[in-house]
Amino acid sequence: MAIDKLLKDDATEEKGERARMASFVGAMAIADLVKTTLGPKGMDKILQSTGRGHSVTVTNDGATILKSLHIDNPAAKVLVGILTVVVTVDGAAWLHVDCNKYGTDISKVQDDEVGDGTTSVVVLAGELLREAEKLVAAKIHPMTIISGYRMAAECARNALLQKVMDNKEDAEKFKSDLMKIAMTTLSSKILSQDKEHFAKLAVDAVMRLKGSTNLESIQIIKKPGGSLKDSFLDEGFILDKKIGIGQPKRIEDAKILVANTAMDTDKVKIYGARVRVDSMSRVAQIEGAEKEKMREKVQKIIGHGINCFVNRQLIYNFPEELFADAGVLAIEHADFDGIERLALVTGGEIASTFDNPESVKLGHCKLIEEIMIGEDKLIHFSGVEMGQACTIVLRGASFHVLDEAERSLHDALCVLSQTVIDSRVLLGGGWPEMVMAKDVDELARRTPGKKSHAIDAFSRALISIPTTIADNAGLDSAELIAKLRAEHHKEGSHAGIDVISGSVGDMSELGISEAFKVKQAVLLSATEAAEMILRVDEIITCAPRKREDRM
Repeated sequence: MAIDKLLKDDATEEKGERARMASFVGAMAIADLVKTTLGPKGMDKILQSTGRGHSVTVTNDGATILKSLHIDNPAAKVLVGILTVVVTVDGAAWLHVDCNKYGTDISKVQDDEVGDGTTSVVVLAGELLREAEKLVAAKIHPMTIISGYRMAAECARNALLQKVMDNKEDAEKFKSDLMKIAMTTLSSKILSQDKEHFAKLAVDAVMRLKGSTNLESIQIIKKPGGSLKDSFLDEGFILDKKIGIGQPKRIEDAKILVANTAMDTDKVKIYGARVRVDSMSRVAQIEGAEKEKMREKVQKIIGHGINCFVNRQLIYNFPEELFADAGVLAIEHADFDGIERLALVTGGEIASTFDNPESVKLGHCKLIEEIMIGEDKLIHFSGVEMGQACTIVLRGASFHVLDEAERSLHDALCVLSQTVIDSRVLLGGGWPEMVMAKDVDELARRTPGKKSHAIDAFSRALISIPTTIADNAGLDSAELIAKLRAEHHKEGSHAGIDVISGSVGDMSELGISEAFKVKQAVLLSATEAAEMILRVDEIITCAPRKREDRM
């Protein structure tokens, strides 16, 4: 007996060629969207939100652009979503897919794990699918293409492994490598004009971490005014708050209690509570009782032997007065991110009850003082217990510039912190892609059968990265790639695209370097993503849930 209908009324399904076509088109559209932002001469995008205030973001960061998109095409969601869950661990790509959690958060893990390469990973995945579309049209089965892509990806990775440089044993050379990587990462961002200055800030901040990848101890503060070049690195921790009136402005050998507790007296903390009194003297009694209760709480806090109290919530005038009389610096309304980081770097813990002083862990630092940045007063904690803690203060013309500068610096800090652990380095400027493409080409010639077509297609997809870099710089990509290919057939070539002079240049002389971990993550993540979409042969769209008529 035939089944007339399997799905609900409004559900739709696309099968075979139509489903595959929809997958390819959606994924390639995503790649084309961010393609123009790739490379040192990449263009910016303006993103305008539809929420209240219609906030505007100006960026060329692939992660930020794709995080802001609301995508309708299911395959595009998979491309964006799958790149969020490909995590690079010890040189192997482990794929964990949770279909309920596909967000529009482009290669978030590429961004969080290695910091950079988020645009490259999408462009490469899009090009792999563009090539796969031609192969499918030539009647080559998707599983054959996937098998060829896997062989090509392994060959490309081995090609990179043979060319890596590792200077971890030589401290001077390694620091020079870090500077080159930071400048290469920043050259495609808003900070490219002052990349040497910011590369030095990023390298100094990461070297303080002494091999840790915990970027929590590096705080970034944005203060409009001045130019980007006025940005600086400061040891210790800066809290964006003012010291209150009558409070000590400078404290040495500070013992800090970081808390999240209510320090306001004139509220009855029961929702919807009413207090009825028969005379004004009763009101005075209630107020007196509240004051006494607050006085006891303040005495308990002071009893911890502290000289600085930082609270997440408000501190009203009366307790502030009591703290000032006791010579304790009280800082109110420190935002949650601020007190979490402050507790981390001073070695304390956030407290909310004060009955057992021995169970509360206090923070320590050598000096607390008020400083001025631009026209704003801030509180500076120096000599903190976590010695690697530091603050990067960004200055700039507007908040849009500062936001983009922060995103750029975050990418550089992530890449550098990963490079400190995995110190293998490659040259940049399209050099790794040409090295990989050359070896993959040779593999295609040695491989019999239809797989060789897929391997050849993988090689063409790799060359799309330097092609896009040249196109975005307004150069003749066809001529440059032909010259590059010829150069790479010479033994030990360091040729790549020099977008400044508009010609083929020696990447080692120009000091253009990239982290091996970034290139490996781009290669493996893009291959996994393309493979996932290639496997699709049917798209089923569920029927929307109808509202029940409760009348």
